[in-house]
Amino acid sequence: MSIILDNVNYTYSAGTAYEIRALKNINLKIEDGQFIGIIGHTGSGKSTLIQHLNGLMKATSGTIYYNGEDIYAQDYDLRKLRSKVGLVFQYPEHQLFETTIFDDVCYGPKNQGLTKEEAGLRAFEALKSVGLKEELYYQSPFDLSGGQKRRVAIAGVLAMRPEVLILDEPTAGLDPKGRDEILDLITAMHKERGITILLVSHSMEDVAQYVERIIVMNHGEMMFDDAPHEVFKHYKELEKIGLAAPQVTYLMHELKENGIPVDVNATTVDEAKNEILKALGKKAC
Repeated sequence: MSIILDNVNYTYSAGTAYEIRALKNINLKIEDGQFIGIIGHTGSGKSTLIQHLNGLMKATSGTIYYNGEDIYAQDYDLRKLRSKVGLVFQYPEHQLFETTIFDDVCYGPKNQGLTKEEAGLRAFEALKSVGLKEELYYQSPFDLSGGQKRRVAIAGVLAMRPEVLILDEPTAGLDPKGRDEILDLITAMHKERGITILLVSHSMEDVAQYVERIIVMNHGEMMFDDAPHEVFKHYKELEKIGLAAPQVTYLMHELKENGIPVDVNATTVDEAKNEILKALGKKAC
Protein backbone atom coordinates (compact mmCIF):
# COMPACT_ATOMS: atom_id res chain seq x y z
CA MET A 1 0.00 0.00 0.00
CA SER A 2 1.26 3.49 -0.73
CA ILE A 3 0.37 7.05 -1.62
CA ILE A 4 2.06 8.45 -4.71
CA LEU A 5 2.00 12.08 -5.81
CA ASP A 6 2.96 12.50 -9.45
CA ASN A 7 3.95 16.05 -10.42
CA VAL A 8 1.27 17.61 -8.21
CA ASN A 9 0.67 21.37 -8.38
CA TYR A 10 -1.87 23.52 -6.59
CA THR A 11 -2.67 27.19 -7.14
CA TYR A 12 -4.96 29.28 -4.92
CA SER A 13 -7.18 31.82 -6.74
CA ALA A 14 -5.84 30.77 -10.15
CA GLY A 15 -6.21 33.39 -12.87
CA THR A 16 -6.78 36.26 -10.43
CA ALA A 17 -4.60 39.01 -9.02
CA TYR A 18 -4.43 36.97 -5.79
CA GLU A 19 -2.98 33.86 -7.42
CA ILE A 20 -0.62 31.90 -5.15
CA ARG A 21 1.17 28.76 -6.27
CA ALA A 22 1.10 26.69 -3.08
CA LEU A 23 2.47 23.37 -4.38
CA LYS A 24 5.06 23.10 -7.14
CA ASN A 25 5.78 19.85 -8.97
CA ILE A 26 5.52 17.58 -5.94
CA ASN A 27 6.72 14.03 -6.60
CA LEU A 28 6.42 11.90 -3.50
CA LYS A 29 5.92 8.28 -2.46
CA ILE A 30 4.69 7.40 1.03
CA GLU A 31 5.31 3.75 1.79
CA ASP A 32 3.04 1.65 3.97
CA GLY A 33 3.89 1.77 7.68
CA GLN A 34 6.26 4.74 7.63
CA PHE A 35 6.38 7.44 10.32
CA ILE A 36 7.06 10.70 8.49
CA GLY A 37 7.55 14.23 9.76
CA ILE A 38 6.61 17.22 7.58
CA ILE A 39 8.22 20.51 8.52
CA GLY A 40 8.39 23.99 7.02
CA HIS A 41 7.83 27.63 7.85
CA THR A 42 4.35 29.20 7.81
CA GLY A 43 3.12 29.30 4.22
CA SER A 44 5.54 26.62 3.02
CA GLY A 45 2.74 24.35 1.75
CA LYS A 46 2.58 21.79 4.59
CA SER A 47 -1.15 22.02 5.27
CA THR A 48 -2.02 22.30 1.59
CA LEU A 49 0.00 19.15 0.91
CA ILE A 50 -1.63 16.99 3.56
CA GLN A 51 -5.15 18.05 2.54
CA HIS A 52 -4.45 16.63 -0.92
CA LEU A 53 -3.64 13.19 0.49
CA ASN A 54 -7.26 12.31 1.29
CA GLY A 55 -8.88 14.38 -1.45
CA LEU A 56 -10.04 17.33 0.67
CA MET A 57 -8.27 19.52 -1.89
CA LYS A 58 -7.88 18.68 -5.57
CA ALA A 59 -4.61 19.34 -7.37
CA THR A 60 -4.62 22.02 -10.07
CA SER A 61 -2.55 19.56 -12.09
CA GLY A 62 -0.88 16.21 -11.50
CA THR A 63 -2.15 12.90 -10.17
CA ILE A 64 -2.42 11.21 -6.77
CA TYR A 65 -2.60 7.43 -6.42
CA TYR A 66 -3.73 5.51 -3.35
CA ASN A 67 -2.84 1.82 -3.48
CA GLY A 68 -2.38 2.12 -7.21
CA GLU A 69 -5.73 3.82 -7.92
CA ASP A 70 -6.06 7.34 -9.30
CA ILE A 71 -8.08 9.25 -6.69
CA TYR A 72 -9.17 11.74 -9.38
CA ALA A 73 -10.72 9.03 -11.57
CA GLN A 74 -14.39 9.71 -12.32
CA ASP A 75 -15.72 6.66 -10.47
CA TYR A 76 -13.29 6.80 -7.54
CA ASP A 77 -14.92 6.72 -4.08
CA LEU A 78 -13.46 9.71 -2.20
CA ARG A 79 -15.62 8.97 0.83
CA LYS A 80 -13.95 5.57 1.17
CA LEU A 81 -10.54 7.20 0.74
CA ARG A 82 -11.22 9.59 3.63
CA SER A 83 -12.02 6.65 5.91
CA LYS A 84 -8.70 5.05 4.97
CA VAL A 85 -6.60 8.24 5.11
CA GLY A 86 -7.63 10.00 8.31
CA LEU A 87 -6.77 13.64 8.97
CA VAL A 88 -6.68 15.26 12.43
CA PHE A 89 -6.68 19.04 12.13
CA GLN A 90 -4.53 21.36 14.21
CA TYR A 91 -7.53 22.70 16.09
CA PRO A 92 -9.69 19.79 17.36
CA GLU A 93 -12.73 22.08 17.65
CA HIS A 94 -12.96 21.83 13.86
CA GLN A 95 -13.74 18.10 14.19
CA LEU A 96 -15.87 18.01 17.34
CA PHE A 97 -19.55 18.81 16.97
CA GLU A 98 -21.72 16.18 18.70
CA THR A 99 -23.23 16.70 22.15
CA THR A 100 -21.16 13.97 23.83
CA ILE A 101 -17.66 12.60 23.32
CA PHE A 102 -19.00 9.10 22.68
CA ASP A 103 -21.45 10.29 20.00
CA ASP A 104 -18.69 12.29 18.37
CA VAL A 105 -16.43 9.25 18.04
CA CYS A 106 -19.35 7.15 16.75
CA TYR A 107 -20.01 9.60 13.92
CA GLY A 108 -17.31 8.35 11.55
CA PRO A 109 -18.12 4.62 11.81
CA LYS A 110 -21.84 5.36 11.36
CA ASN A 111 -20.99 7.29 8.20
CA GLN A 112 -19.15 4.19 6.99
CA GLY A 113 -22.43 2.30 7.18
CA LEU A 114 -21.86 0.45 10.44
CA THR A 115 -24.78 -0.30 12.74
CA LYS A 116 -25.25 1.65 15.97
CA GLU A 117 -23.87 -1.30 17.95
CA GLU A 118 -20.83 -1.72 15.69
CA ALA A 119 -20.10 2.01 15.79
CA GLY A 120 -20.38 1.94 19.58
CA LEU A 121 -17.85 -0.88 19.87
CA ARG A 122 -15.46 1.01 17.58
CA ALA A 123 -15.91 4.15 19.68
CA PHE A 124 -15.16 2.35 22.95
CA GLU A 125 -12.08 0.75 21.42
CA ALA A 126 -10.79 4.05 20.02
CA LEU A 127 -11.42 6.06 23.20
CA LYS A 128 -9.68 3.39 25.26
CA SER A 129 -6.69 3.41 22.90
CA VAL A 130 -6.17 7.17 23.35
CA GLY A 131 -6.26 6.86 27.13
CA LEU A 132 -9.40 8.90 27.82
CA LYS A 133 -11.11 8.09 31.13
CA GLU A 134 -14.45 6.29 30.79
CA GLU A 135 -16.26 8.74 33.09
CA LEU A 136 -15.70 11.44 30.45
CA TYR A 137 -17.32 9.57 27.54
CA TYR A 138 -20.77 11.15 27.96
CA GLN A 139 -19.62 14.70 28.65
CA SER A 140 -19.55 17.46 26.07
CA PRO A 141 -16.26 17.48 24.13
CA PHE A 142 -16.16 21.25 24.55
CA ASP A 143 -15.73 20.90 28.33
CA LEU A 144 -12.36 19.17 27.88
CA SER A 145 -8.83 20.52 28.07
CA GLY A 146 -6.83 21.09 24.88
CA GLY A 147 -4.98 17.80 25.24
CA GLN A 148 -8.18 15.85 25.91
CA LYS A 149 -9.86 17.41 22.86
CA ARG A 150 -6.94 16.24 20.73
CA ARG A 151 -7.32 12.72 22.11
CA VAL A 152 -11.02 12.75 21.20
CA ALA A 153 -10.28 14.07 17.70
CA ILE A 154 -7.69 11.31 17.21
CA ALA A 155 -10.14 8.71 18.55
CA GLY A 156 -12.78 9.90 16.08
CA VAL A 157 -10.41 9.17 13.21
CA LEU A 158 -9.10 5.89 14.70
CA ALA A 159 -12.67 4.59 15.07
CA MET A 160 -12.83 4.47 11.25
CA ARG A 161 -9.74 2.21 11.32
CA PRO A 162 -7.63 4.19 8.85
CA GLU A 163 -4.56 2.82 7.15
CA VAL A 164 -2.94 6.27 7.18
CA LEU A 165 -3.17 8.83 10.00
CA ILE A 166 -2.23 12.46 9.30
CA LEU A 167 -1.83 14.85 12.22
CA ASP A 168 -1.49 18.59 11.66
CA GLU A 169 0.44 20.16 14.57
CA PRO A 170 -1.14 17.80 17.16
CA THR A 171 0.81 19.35 20.06
CA ALA A 172 0.24 23.04 19.27
CA GLY A 173 -0.62 25.01 22.41
CA LEU A 174 -0.02 22.12 24.81
CA ASP A 175 2.29 22.27 27.82
CA PRO A 176 5.39 20.00 27.77
CA LYS A 177 3.61 17.19 29.66
CA GLY A 178 0.61 17.27 27.32
CA ARG A 179 2.89 17.38 24.27
CA ASP A 180 4.85 14.34 25.42
CA GLU A 181 1.66 12.42 26.19
CA ILE A 182 0.22 13.04 22.71
CA LEU A 183 3.48 12.17 20.93
CA ASP A 184 3.97 9.02 23.03
CA LEU A 185 0.38 8.03 22.20
CA ILE A 186 0.99 8.53 18.46
CA THR A 187 4.23 6.53 18.63
CA ALA A 188 2.51 3.68 20.48
CA MET A 189 -0.25 3.57 17.84
CA HIS A 190 2.36 3.40 15.10
CA LYS A 191 4.15 0.49 16.77
CA GLU A 192 1.05 -1.44 17.81
CA ARG A 193 -1.13 -0.92 14.73
CA GLY A 194 1.56 -0.54 12.07
CA ILE A 195 -0.35 2.31 10.43
CA THR A 196 1.34 4.96 8.32
CA ILE A 197 1.67 8.25 10.21
CA LEU A 198 2.40 11.73 8.87
CA LEU A 199 3.17 14.27 11.56
CA VAL A 200 3.17 17.97 10.66
CA SER A 201 5.18 19.85 13.26
CA HIS A 202 7.17 23.03 13.84
CA SER A 203 9.24 21.36 16.57
CA MET A 204 12.58 20.04 15.34
CA GLU A 205 13.07 18.18 18.62
CA ASP A 206 9.79 16.32 18.15
CA VAL A 207 10.47 15.18 14.60
CA ALA A 208 14.06 14.23 15.47
CA GLN A 209 12.86 12.13 18.39
CA TYR A 210 9.93 10.32 16.79
CA VAL A 211 9.99 10.06 12.98
CA GLU A 212 12.05 7.96 10.58
CA ARG A 213 11.79 10.30 7.59
CA ILE A 214 11.50 14.07 7.26
CA ILE A 215 10.04 16.07 4.39
CA VAL A 216 11.01 19.75 4.42
CA MET A 217 8.67 22.09 2.54
CA ASN A 218 9.79 25.52 1.34
CA HIS A 219 7.66 27.86 -0.78
CA GLY A 220 5.55 24.98 -2.10
CA GLU A 221 8.50 22.74 -2.99
CA MET A 222 10.10 19.74 -1.34
CA MET A 223 13.50 20.99 -0.20
CA PHE A 224 14.63 17.78 1.55
CA ASP A 225 13.25 14.27 1.91
CA ASP A 226 15.46 11.96 3.95
CA ALA A 227 16.25 10.39 7.32
CA PRO A 228 16.46 12.93 10.20
CA HIS A 229 20.24 12.80 10.59
CA GLU A 230 20.66 13.42 6.85
CA VAL A 231 18.22 16.34 6.82
CA PHE A 232 19.80 17.99 9.86
CA LYS A 233 23.24 17.86 8.23
CA HIS A 234 21.85 20.81 6.26
CA TYR A 235 21.12 22.88 9.37
CA LYS A 236 22.68 26.02 7.92
CA GLU A 237 20.40 25.77 4.87
CA LEU A 238 17.42 25.20 7.16
CA GLU A 239 18.31 28.36 9.07
CA LYS A 240 18.17 30.35 5.83
CA ILE A 241 14.50 29.39 5.35
CA GLY A 242 13.51 30.17 8.94
CA LEU A 243 13.93 26.69 10.40
CA ALA A 244 16.54 25.18 12.67
CA ALA A 245 17.98 21.82 13.63
CA PRO A 246 17.36 20.31 17.08
CA GLN A 247 19.41 21.89 19.87
CA VAL A 248 21.36 18.62 20.07
CA THR A 249 22.73 19.23 16.56
CA TYR A 250 24.21 22.59 17.54
CA LEU A 251 25.64 21.13 20.75
CA MET A 252 27.34 18.25 18.93
CA HIS A 253 28.89 20.58 16.35
CA GLU A 254 30.17 22.84 19.12
CA LEU A 255 31.73 19.90 20.96
CA LYS A 256 33.35 18.68 17.75
CA GLU A 257 34.76 22.13 17.02
CA ASN A 258 36.29 22.13 20.51
CA GLY A 259 38.15 18.89 19.86
CA ILE A 260 35.76 16.39 21.46
CA PRO A 261 35.40 13.36 19.13
CA VAL A 262 31.62 13.05 18.88
CA ASP A 263 29.39 12.13 15.94
CA VAL A 264 27.70 15.37 14.86
CA ASN A 265 24.89 13.32 13.26
CA ALA A 266 23.32 12.59 16.66
CA THR A 267 19.85 14.14 16.60
CA THR A 268 18.22 13.01 19.86
CA VAL A 269 19.15 13.52 23.51
CA ASP A 270 19.81 9.78 23.96
CA GLU A 271 22.08 9.66 20.91
CA ALA A 272 23.98 12.73 22.13
CA LYS A 273 24.34 11.26 25.62
CA ASN A 274 25.81 8.03 24.23
CA GLU A 275 28.23 9.96 22.01
CA ILE A 276 29.43 12.18 24.84
CA LEU A 277 29.91 9.22 27.20
CA LYS A 278 31.81 7.35 24.49
CA ALA A 279 34.05 10.36 23.92
CA LEU A 280 34.72 10.49 27.67
CA GLY A 281 35.52 6.79 27.72
CA LYS A 282 32.47 5.87 29.79
CA LYS A 283 29.68 3.40 29.15
CA ALA A 284 26.09 4.55 28.75
CA CYS A 285 23.81 3.43 31.56
